[in-house]
Amino acid sequence: MLNKKIILSSLLIAMISVAGIASAKVKLIKTTDGTEFTIPKEGLKGTPAEEEFLKTGKNIYVGDAEAEKRGKKRFGYWSCTQCHGPTAKGQVGPGLVGPTFKYPKDITNQGMFETIWWGTNGGMGGKGFGVMAADDGLSVDELLKIIAWVRTQGSQGVTGNEEDQMKKFLKN
Repeated sequence: MLNKKIILSSLLIAMISVAGIASAKVKLIKTTDGTEFTIPKEGLKGTPAEEEFLKTGKNIYVGDAEAEKRGKKRFGYWSCTQCHGPTAKGQVGPGLVGPTFKYPKDITNQGMFETIWWGTNGGMGGKGFGVMAADDGLSVDELLKIIAWVRTQGSQGVTGNEEDQMKKFLKN
């Protein structure tokens, strides 16, 4: 019950945040220190998925089998499996599939994106393009595919797209 309340509160905060900027771009916040960050143009491929995400925080790759397959490959390529395990359920690092999250904002795709892009204070370095090295890192599009695949590994139906989550938890 407590987990459900934590998840619901996180969703409500995310929904309020998204509603407040419906016509603007999403405001990306570092998990490490709460400051805002922007994506360098080199980290963008210009895909419709990136455009939708940066406008609304919604990951349109969730439910797209081809994108999820690519995300699984990238999850392995970037050695995410070393800490989070081959199914993202945790190993040395925390599980990424819920229903509880080390960083509650990770229940949303925007929150998980922010955590992975800029890293954490708990040991994970940022994976976003230009964060660790000026010419290296994940692009926004690649990271959205990885997050879409991670969402397929959870048994709780967590999609990370706020409206879907709000409907699910209000039902219960």
